[in-house]
Amino acid sequence: MKMKRKIIAIDESRCNGCGHCESACAEGAIRIENGKARIVKESFCDGLGACVGECPRYALTIVERDADAFDPVATEQHVKLRTLNPELPLAQVLPCGCPSTHIQMFSSASGESRDARHKGKGPSYLTHWPVQIRLVPPTAPFLKGAHLLVAADCTPVAYPDFHRDFLKGKVVMMGCPKFDDTEEYIDKFAMVFKTASINSITVLIMEVPCCSKLPLIIECGLERAQKHIPVDIITVTPQGTVLKREKVA
Repeated sequence: MKMKRKIIAIDESRCNGCGHCESACAEGAIRIENGKARIVKESFCDGLGACVGECPRYALTIVERDADAFDPVATEQHVKLRTLNPELPLAQVLPCGCPSTHIQMFSSASGESRDARHKGKGPSYLTHWPVQIRLVPPTAPFLKGAHLLVAADCTPVAYPDFHRDFLKGKVVMMGCPKFDDTEEYIDKFAMVFKTASINSITVLIMEVPCCSKLPLIIECGLERAQKHIPVDIITVTPQGTVLKREKVA
């Protein structure tokens, strides 16, 4: 039933998908979808605005409008469901939702049991989801104390042993410095560096001019966060060889 009441409003032009509002919402009324905060269901939002002060981009406000009435019983069930089954795809909560934004953590890819399942293939060392820079919230649990691999999108295609040589033991965030928004990337990494206690950063790029922007994005993110974290920059060729390695203090 629709009624005039207070409810959260999200300014998508300001939102950078950092995930702080999602963490602050005890009712689970907000999710990050395609890099933007969305209301899962109007009846899950109590309109009290605990999330408003957590947004670093001032994208959240309280407005008064016609909306579905707050349903405390359904909200409690929703929260219990998410707690008991944290791997429930977002699509099962939001009918038009995208499961790509749902945080998942996998068992560590090591030992004979994992290798055996691949029957002659190299094992997968991916330990989490999502991996796209725009979709990973800075508060994601897999980022805490991580050795971070920031990889240009093309590198796993060019380098055949990407998992074994670069991904093993690391948490990966991937994106394209040419086609994606530079300022959004800098903001995202600044938030990650401020909140996640990253231990080290490896930047993996291609031997092409557009990729050279990615190390600069990381540098700007570190400056904005006022953090000093060791950075290794690795450049690979389209033929799948390592061209050079560079350490940045």
